[in-house]
Amino acid sequence: MSGDQFDRIFSDSIGGSSYRKPLGIADVAWNGICWSIKTVKNKFPHKAREVRLISGRNSPSYSSGIDDPQADIHATGRSVIDIYNARIDESKAQHNEARMLVLIRNMDTCEFTIFEREINRYAVNNFSWQVNERKNLQAYEGQRHAFTWQPHGSQFTILEPVPASATRFRITKKPSTLDMNRVLSMAKFELGWIEIL
Repeated sequence: MSGDQFDRIFSDSIGGSSYRKPLGIADVAWNGICWSIKTVKNKFPHKAREVRLISGRNSPSYSSGIDDPQADIHATGRSVIDIYNARIDESKAQHNEARMLVLIRNMDTCEFTIFEREINRYAVNNFSWQVNERKNLQAYEGQRHAFTWQPHGSQFTILEPVPASATRFRITKKPSTLDMNRVLSMAKFELGWIEIL
């Protein structure tokens, strides 16, 4: 199941609207609320304590004119967070509330963990930045590794704690494959629907 598929499943289940292109960070909207939808593969969804959420490409070069991201990593880090905060602002300007919905999944074992939280701006000054061995920038809030930003590709990743209150479930019976003839019959298919040229 891809993120786009889960967007549609969630949107259909609440009678919401699924955006083809996210508005800021909003993937789905309903009744003044928007959600950023994230799906993560994990071998053990019920045991996951933290997940890595890819949250778009944040380019300090494009947005802040920073040509050498290593020259001042703290300025680069502030720009990366400012870009993400601007996406939050864009979503909140169009919606009363912004939320994140995360589905951690193992499709082979049919095990899932799901949780939701409110999305708020990040306080830029709460984070210190370091360069790791791969030359990526890592943000720390105290001792906690909070974000990673990759200069090559500008990918911004949030390290999201999985709350104890997350719902953990397993699908114990897989639905059978639909019979093609039955589906065609239910649709009242007729050969006249097809014109062979």
